[in-house]
Amino acid sequence: MPDLLMTPWFYAAAVPATILIGLSKGGLGGAMGQVGVPLMALVMPPVQAAAIMLPILIVMDVASLWSWRGYRDNQTLKLMLPGAFLGIGIGWLTASIVTDDMVKLIVGAIAIIFFARYMLTSAAKRATAQPHNGASATLWSTLAGFTSFVAHAGGPPYQVYALPLRQDPKVYNGTSVIFFAIVNAVKVIPYFALGQFDTANLRASAVLLPLAPLATFAGAWIVKRMRPEIFYPFMYIMILLMGLKLTYDGVVSLL
Repeated sequence: MPDLLMTPWFYAAAVPATILIGLSKGGLGGAMGQVGVPLMALVMPPVQAAAIMLPILIVMDVASLWSWRGYRDNQTLKLMLPGAFLGIGIGWLTASIVTDDMVKLIVGAIAIIFFARYMLTSAAKRATAQPHNGASATLWSTLAGFTSFVAHAGGPPYQVYALPLRQDPKVYNGTSVIFFAIVNAVKVIPYFALGQFDTANLRASAVLLPLAPLATFAGAWIVKRMRPEIFYPFMYIMILLMGLKLTYDGVVSLL
């Protein structure tokens, strides 16, 4: 790792990756964030890239919590957090069996199907807020916790449940920020148990940390100025792009 930190290729990949993930964490959709770890994986193993990114994600979560303070839907958190904890536990127990590529392919397919279903839905129904559903919340939050643990790809399952609620964009973002801040904090324990944190990875994280809050605040600043009629189509397009990217990564790696 000291050699990696001394090479320009590390910064050429890791700096843009951190900025893109920060903008995503600020509220600009998960598609940009999904580019981050694969971009870093060009110059290091994917598992190492994910481990380096987790402390940075936690710092971004702190910046996001500040940016979106006061905006949340307690019912969404109450319904989804227990399932997320279950999903993290499943990811921990199956870490030696399930590969990142399998998870990316599954999550990518879910995101594409979700977007296709949205496009086939009438305009009137798209604009109608769906009620909370405990069983659906548990299913998608468990998948979100699992995929977040394995591949930092918990966004699409969360969005499958949360986007149809048609919450105010500020409430949607504030709630998702709290959800993933808690999920990422809980992930630290099993990541330590699996030996993903060492001095070399933490040093690399420290080098990138100053960029984390700046990019996150920039993303939040942009989203807070979006109207709902712009925000929701934008989010659905982002989930399609995310789905295509994850599916492509999964298929290429498995082949």
